[in-house]
Amino acid sequence: MKLLKKINPDIFREYDVRGTYPKDINENVAYTFGKAYGTYIKRFHQSECIVGHDNRLSSDSLTEALITGILSTGIHVVNIGLVTTPMYYYACIKRKISAGVMVTASHNPKDDNGFKFSFDKRGNAKGKMIQKFYQFLKNGNFDEGTGLMTYYDIKEDYYKLLLSSVDIDTTHKLRVIIDCGNGTTSFFAPEIYNMTDEDLIVLYGKSDANFPNHHPDPAVEDNLRVLKESVLEFHADIGIAFDGDGDRVGIIDEKGRFLSSDEVMMIFARSLIPNNTNKKILYDVKCSIALKEEIEKLGGTPIISRTGNSYTKAATRDNDCIFGGELSGHMYFRDKFLGFDSGMYAGLRMIEILSKTEKKLSELLDGVNQYYSTPEIKIPSTDTKKKEVVKKIKKYCQEQHLEFIDIDGVRVELEDGWALVRYSNTGPNITARFEGKTEERMNSLKETFMSLIEKYNN
Repeated sequence: MKLLKKINPDIFREYDVRGTYPKDINENVAYTFGKAYGTYIKRFHQSECIVGHDNRLSSDSLTEALITGILSTGIHVVNIGLVTTPMYYYACIKRKISAGVMVTASHNPKDDNGFKFSFDKRGNAKGKMIQKFYQFLKNGNFDEGTGLMTYYDIKEDYYKLLLSSVDIDTTHKLRVIIDCGNGTTSFFAPEIYNMTDEDLIVLYGKSDANFPNHHPDPAVEDNLRVLKESVLEFHADIGIAFDGDGDRVGIIDEKGRFLSSDEVMMIFARSLIPNNTNKKILYDVKCSIALKEEIEKLGGTPIISRTGNSYTKAATRDNDCIFGGELSGHMYFRDKFLGFDSGMYAGLRMIEILSKTEKKLSELLDGVNQYYSTPEIKIPSTDTKKKEVVKKIKKYCQEQHLEFIDIDGVRVELEDGWALVRYSNTGPNITARFEGKTEERMNSLKETFMSLIEKYNN
């Protein structure tokens, strides 16, 4: 391993470091990152950090190089090995160590990898924090020292946390199908879900970081085709899917219908708001207006946030919300859980709700205001051009005197619908979503703004 003088700046993104292995991220990059990180966290009075990794093909070697770099600065490392990202979060809490690095590319393509990292109690680094760290890394002034590495197995403590944070009525036995997508949850989800004493069926529960069956992103309905078919075939009460590193969830109802994450959040809001004095719920700009209306109907306080796990989780905490989430499937419970996102826990909370009602999962959305929505649409672009496109969309909206929210891209708010255009912070894409009171209105908004995106993106 060698220390690099230059690293591709494009991998230092809004929420984390992420790129393609070995082109953008390799062992030398990981070693250099570790040298910089170990030196940098001393500014925050840290003497040790947590390091974990997911099941990606490159994660073992990247983690080894990363740890070597960190140790060479004199910082001690607690190595928690192969874990889901939520298990990494809990290890930091359990060991009372606020600095750490998780080697993962979440739901990105199989050849990608990266680092989620924190310096202190603020949680995952994001935005300007990451850019400031990149400037520090570029200077190349790193400490020398000899850190010590210890090992810590968080699994048993994490299982105890999950099971103690739900109250499932075991007299109401459910048939549950989980889809691990051959990701990191393959090592843990079948085991923990079997402890609930439900009738469990497991799909793709063998770890394989080539992801041979489907891409591990449960927010994309096409990825859950087999799960939907299996729910119908086996007459299951619910289907639950996890992403590659286990921090997001996707839900299928008993009719084989994919529930968008904002619909899932409505069900959780109906459970949480009537039973808690804290009635604040946070959601991101990609979510349906029906979620805001449902929160208000229940007597809750809706709070809209910019998209991005690092931002929505921090905003849920900083606004003292009882619950928060985003369309990509991150869910943050702060009533009887610790506020970090765990796909396995979110699935257990849905099972808890179902175990205490005679209603079917599909019936838990009865009475919700109905709108016509597109899924999130991704348009390939470049990291430079995507920002220019959003700027031009914003200028267009100003010229047309349209009302909009610009906390994250441009969300145009109309009486009979809305349109969102933003650039992705995890890849060279523009993302869009459209919703209307009628299908015609949804399609007209889509046609207008997609043509603008196409025009500005060329």
